[in-house]
Amino acid sequence: MKEFLYVVDPMCAWCWGFGESIAQVRAELPEVPWRLVMGGLARDSEDPMDEETAKYVQQAWLAVAAQTGAQFNHDFWTQCSPRRSTYPSCRAVILAGQEGKAQEMLSAIQQAYYSEARNPSDLETLTALAEEIGMNPKSFRTALEDPKTQVLLEEDFSLRRSMKVTNFPSVGLRDGKESRLIISGWCDAKTLSAAVHAEI
Repeated sequence: MKEFLYVVDPMCAWCWGFGESIAQVRAELPEVPWRLVMGGLARDSEDPMDEETAKYVQQAWLAVAAQTGAQFNHDFWTQCSPRRSTYPSCRAVILAGQEGKAQEMLSAIQQAYYSEARNPSDLETLTALAEEIGMNPKSFRTALEDPKTQVLLEEDFSLRRSMKVTNFPSVGLRDGKESRLIISGWCDAKTLSAAVHAEI
């Protein structure tokens, strides 16, 4: 059974910009199975984002908006205390996936981060989002900090590396035991659709 693999980091701006493309293609082909694979853009950190990195990320937001039309709420940079830490949000998507809510959690994190100026590097934000999508916040918070969840994240990283993925978003294909990359980096819906149809 073929399965498409969407390699994504919830706090990657280009993945936010890719949302419309992948939503269109998935709507075209509702029978085609997809799996989210977490990218792991930035390790766990409690350190405030340095000025140079903050400027780099802000410039990336502007570039993504110009290329894709995605909207960004720049109030994030004044209302939150940014950290370069995306592993917590990756683990949150994995946990939600255990309840069949991976896509819901991904969308909730992206909406919170890019539209609502909430910080998904903070466990409090992720716990609130879990409750908003119908998960038990207490058990979610416990599992979020459980080392077993990090093991699951590392399994996603291994799959990502096996496909030699270096850009987010990327799309791969698993066919039996083989997984390979078919799209690297952002593309429009037409390009993605053609690539997916070629593999069906």
